[in-house]
Amino acid sequence: MKIHLLGTTGYHPTNTRQTACLFLPEVGVVLDAGSGMFRVRDLIATETLDIFITHAHLDHVLGLTFLLDVLWQKPVQAVRVWGEAHKLAEIQTHLFSEALFPVLPPIDWRPLATPTIPLPAGGTLRWFPLVHPGGSLGFRLDWPGHSLAYVTDTTAGPNVPYQSQLHNLNLLIHECNFTDDLTEWAVKTGHSCTSAVANLAAACQPQRLVLTHVNPLGNDADPVDLPTARSIFPQTELARDGQIWDF
Repeated sequence: MKIHLLGTTGYHPTNTRQTACLFLPEVGVVLDAGSGMFRVRDLIATETLDIFITHAHLDHVLGLTFLLDVLWQKPVQAVRVWGEAHKLAEIQTHLFSEALFPVLPPIDWRPLATPTIPLPAGGTLRWFPLVHPGGSLGFRLDWPGHSLAYVTDTTAGPNVPYQSQLHNLNLLIHECNFTDDLTEWAVKTGHSCTSAVANLAAACQPQRLVLTHVNPLGNDADPVDLPTARSIFPQTELARDGQIWDF
């Protein structure tokens, strides 16, 4: 199973990174629809797309307005957008208000009503709440022999409630918006710092940790202080737009 990293920064795009979007083309699953969503078009391999939204902040949903182009002349029969019911309602009311975006893409809005959602090819997605201003969700996806978790827009720390969702993973993709010297700012804005995420991985022991949702104002070569992360959890990598990870 492969996951394509199509957007790996937070807040706003940079010259080298779009905002949050990950895609599993083999099963038509998209995680978040930030500005990297336009890149889904060239990778579509299924007749359906299931887009799972962690929360309704613009850097995670703006790409829903790109769907008319993403789907143009593609054999996609259904697009389902999943998220918390009240967040989906806000997106429909505001992002797709007539004044902002008058032509609605063909979206089937799917509120998350059960804790586990079946996925193509015998997989499952489990969602869990995260602490973030306005609220957010984390996702765990499992297939036989393949497992990943996607955690973004929350503050990592010791014994966070979602830690129980992160054991026995092939791949943990976790936000790391700030380096350790900006811990106070991370807590204020509901984001994570390098050492806290690495320590969480050390406690859960995924096969690999990939740090994403990085600071758009950081040093693009290493906005997370990768040596510090690896000193705590050696199997740590920095996410970059265009990367493809096996899990």
